[in-house]
Amino acid sequence: MKHNDTPETRSVRLLRVGEQVRHILSDILARGEVHDELLAKHMVSVTEVRMSPDMRHATVFVKPLLGKEEEAVIKALRTNTAYLQREVAARVKLKYAAKLKFLADESFDEGSHIEQLLRDPKVARDLSAEDAAD
Repeated sequence: MKHNDTPETRSVRLLRVGEQVRHILSDILARGEVHDELLAKHMVSVTEVRMSPDMRHATVFVKPLLGKEEEAVIKALRTNTAYLQREVAARVKLKYAAKLKFLADESFDEGSHIEQLLRDPKVARDLSAEDAAD
């Protein structure tokens, strides 16, 4: 460990490498470089990549466009993990090839759920009552 390796510089590096991995995976998927029929039929958005502190693991959050066949798409990504790991390792200069773990990005679902709640007439009434009290 270098003497100028502070928690801040480490976390910035984790974010930077995670973003680099996200770009590489997005590029591979957009170009159809994975020879998988299911992945060829779907546009998959890589929304975030979180690197572990030792950079040996990367959690990849994905969302198929329009949310179609999400489970099948994630299964296809997991089936092709070895290929994707090799490609990422070849394009990102790290000491170790990061192990990729694919998960569905649920943040979009949470956002639309919150939006739906805010549109509920009872919630809207309560919120307007709070505004009147201010």
